[in-house]
Amino acid sequence: MVSGADPAPRDGTVEDILVLAAALFTALERLAFVARHFHPPHFAELMDAVGAPQAAITAVRDRLEGWPVELAVVRDGLATACDEAVAGFAALETARTDPDGVTAGFRALRHLPRALEALYPLAGGLPPVSRFFMGRGGRDDEARFERLARGHGRADRGVLHLGGAPGARGAVSLYVPEDVDEDPVPRPLVVALHGGSGNGRAFLWSWLADARAAGAILAAPTAIGRTWAIQGEDPDTPNLARIVEGVCERWPVDPERILLTGMSDGGTFAYVSGLEPGSPFTHLAPISAAFHPMLTQFADRERLQGLPIHIVHGALDWMFPVEMAREARTALSAAGAEVTYREIADLSHTYPREMNAEILGWLGGS
Repeated sequence: MVSGADPAPRDGTVEDILVLAAALFTALERLAFVARHFHPPHFAELMDAVGAPQAAITAVRDRLEGWPVELAVVRDGLATACDEAVAGFAALETARTDPDGVTAGFRALRHLPRALEALYPLAGGLPPVSRFFMGRGGRDDEARFERLARGHGRADRGVLHLGGAPGARGAVSLYVPEDVDEDPVPRPLVVALHGGSGNGRAFLWSWLADARAAGAILAAPTAIGRTWAIQGEDPDTPNLARIVEGVCERWPVDPERILLTGMSDGGTFAYVSGLEPGSPFTHLAPISAAFHPMLTQFADRERLQGLPIHIVHGALDWMFPVEMAREARTALSAAGAEVTYREIADLSHTYPREMNAEILGWLGGS
């Protein structure tokens, strides 16, 4: 069953789904590979390495035609995800010859979260889709897959958008584990901040599979301004506090595991906001972030003492050189924070999704 009211696929549609899913999952995994390893000097070699997995989608895309009308939800979700994946690779090919290939490349990769967003509603009734959206730590827990499937589509769980249209300024996109009521233990809360040109609706998918595996609640806000309030007036910190308060009132959150993390400008703002004396966050994990020693000079000394901070940075980062992260490790450690530092040799200025599980483990064990 796809959901409580949707009929199970019949006739040849089961085979169609399996064939389409195999092609789609491969293409999405390779898009994610490009997103992780995108480094401007090596872009052409990267594209040669991933090949053209979209061709396999195009070869079987017409299988979606002629499905019975009662399977329209499944058909439309698969069709949109397939079309977004194909469009992503087409845009990446165009970026090869674009005078501003960096911007064009990042723009092309916006198709990945759109594809994931279209596909995820099918996870409740299609086990292969549910497994696709599960981080490595949860793939062998069959009982949990069953609980997640039972809760899929119910109110106040799954993927939610609050405070405005999805991705709107100041709004927040959420993932609440579908088994949150069936297994109401206190959950970690991860608040993940997008980069300077992003939004929470898209950045949610950088974390969803790993949050789902860990049973964590995930919040991905969108900055109130064009980017996070790194300088000047700061309307974002009060908004983050309101979001945390609202989530804690509505769902079972472990007060000892409330993480503020973020990528690029979002990571920088994790420092700026997370070092405030009244911050609700118990842990910070800035990723590919800018850092200035003044952040520790102006930070509250009591707040810094023993504060767990997990820094992740790429040795190839061309926007915020890795020296910034090394300086942050030194300055924050000297100020009394408990710093964990990970420098990744092949990471450019992109999001290292492979670090999510480590960060969640650190959050649970620190």
